[in-house]
Amino acid sequence: MAGEVTAAARAAGEAAAHGGGVDVLSVVVLLAAAVIAVPRCRRIGRGSVLGYLAAGLAVGPFGFGFFDDPEAIIHVAELGVVLFLFVIGLEMQPSRLWAMRGEIFGLGFAQVLVAMGVLTIVGVSLGFPVSASLISGTGFVLTSTAIVMQMLDERKEMATPKGRRMISILLFEDLAIVPLLALVTFLAPGGEEVTMAQRLTSAAIGTGAIVALIFGGLYLLNPFFSLLARYGGREVMTAAALLVVLGAALMMQAAGLSMAMGAFLAGVLLSESTFRHQLEADVEPFRGLLLGLFFLGVGMALNLTTIAENWLLVVICVPAYMILKMLVIYYVARIWKADRAEAMERAVLMAQGGEFAFVLYSAAAAAGVITGQDRAVLTAIVIVSMVLTPLMIILHDRLAPKIPPSLDEIEEARDLHAHVLIIGFGRMGQVISQPLIARGHSLSIIEKDPQMIRDADEFGFKVWYGDGTRLDVLHAAGAAEACLIVAVPDDKEATTRIVELVKAEFPMVPVIARAFDREHSLELVQHNVDFQMRETLHSALAMGREALVRLGDDPEVIEEVMEEIRNRDAERFELECVGGISAGAALILSNRNTEPA
Repeated sequence: MAGEVTAAARAAGEAAAHGGGVDVLSVVVLLAAAVIAVPRCRRIGRGSVLGYLAAGLAVGPFGFGFFDDPEAIIHVAELGVVLFLFVIGLEMQPSRLWAMRGEIFGLGFAQVLVAMGVLTIVGVSLGFPVSASLISGTGFVLTSTAIVMQMLDERKEMATPKGRRMISILLFEDLAIVPLLALVTFLAPGGEEVTMAQRLTSAAIGTGAIVALIFGGLYLLNPFFSLLARYGGREVMTAAALLVVLGAALMMQAAGLSMAMGAFLAGVLLSESTFRHQLEADVEPFRGLLLGLFFLGVGMALNLTTIAENWLLVVICVPAYMILKMLVIYYVARIWKADRAEAMERAVLMAQGGEFAFVLYSAAAAAGVITGQDRAVLTAIVIVSMVLTPLMIILHDRLAPKIPPSLDEIEEARDLHAHVLIIGFGRMGQVISQPLIARGHSLSIIEKDPQMIRDADEFGFKVWYGDGTRLDVLHAAGAAEACLIVAVPDDKEATTRIVELVKAEFPMVPVIARAFDREHSLELVQHNVDFQMRETLHSALAMGREALVRLGDDPEVIEEVMEEIRNRDAERFELECVGGISAGAALILSNRNTEPA
């Protein structure tokens, strides 16, 4: 059956080619593979990258055989990486990038240089020439920007300090492709004959391209987009955004630099533009689609025949390269003062080879440093490492020990005595404390987030470490002697647990609590909380009132309406306390039957 479908696909492709049309069936196959595989993998917690890779393997030459030229797809889909770097650049103001210079050129240089030396040893140990071993190991040093960026995006770590450090290393690796390609030329037979003038010319061309791009970004791009915004349409702005990204990438490529680096610089130069958000919205759909296509292409390119013919070499080199690279990344991170958890996470995320390895190996094969067979084997090794990375991350997340937060210079709750015990000192706890302090009431405050405790200390608050869901902590915090307990942690389940414990163990102490939503309010009432308040209720009503003011409604009418809404909400809540969440549905004002004024 699969063979018949494949034959039909190929026949349709040939018919399309002869007819000068688009091979629609191939597009449908790619989209269907992604739509089927990616949601399934995400549903079981395996991430989208693994889904794309599995889908690519399934429809590629070694699956159902719908495609037999995956490298062509990869080359097109590399634009997804380019667009991804552009979006990252839009979020990197020049000041932030300048502040990261130490990490880019310090941390990045150290990791690349040490990894190059260590990974070269693998090839030499297997009996390969030093030049071939150096190129083989160096290619593996270049981490997959696409995989790491996608993983950081899915883990919501792109904007975190550890995420920015990984981005810094990736940026340096993008820069490093230039001297590495020059190294290939030097190592090639007769490469020693390359003159200093030729090397200086190459460096000058690259520098000139960067200067030209910076000049154009500073003085030409904003007037360009202003003109288009005035006289063009939405589709023209989208076309212009793609033109800028791809034009910058093409300029860098022509100068012998990385396409991704060109796109990143274009993004940085537009990061303070008034059109930044519009550009990001225009590029985002293309970025996501092409990046997914890239992962599909990588999955297709997994050459099982090459792996089978050189299985011993692959079995040795993949774990050797990955383990050694992880060790280098870990210890370099530790030298740069990263904690163990961050160092290990970085090592796992960046353990694979990347898409720039394909460029380096192709250049090395063309220059005669490695053979065509070596290139095929090395490419397979890199692709296997890329496929293994999502699995390693899953394993890391499951097995990595949960390191308890550091409690250095933080006091635990012991023998506290105060009128009021506040549990949780996030955004709500901080505001609640102000009127209590203003009236002279003594406060004991406990919080289980050490960083929040340290931040509070900088603003003059004394906060003790303690988990309010534990009975022993409540006793230590003085819950039994308190006149009032305020339960406002940033966790719905924790709030409910605290109310339950307090009403069971300290029934005479009133407890007021923060409710996250309407259902949580009902849950707290069922646990006999003395007072609860939805965190957004008053702020939402205040904003609704302000909306009516801005629309020009009569002030007296506004007050009457707001009073009616409050009464409706209170009546609805009373009904829900008896009959459940849907009991007061009839009191909700719906827009279904309203007409625009």
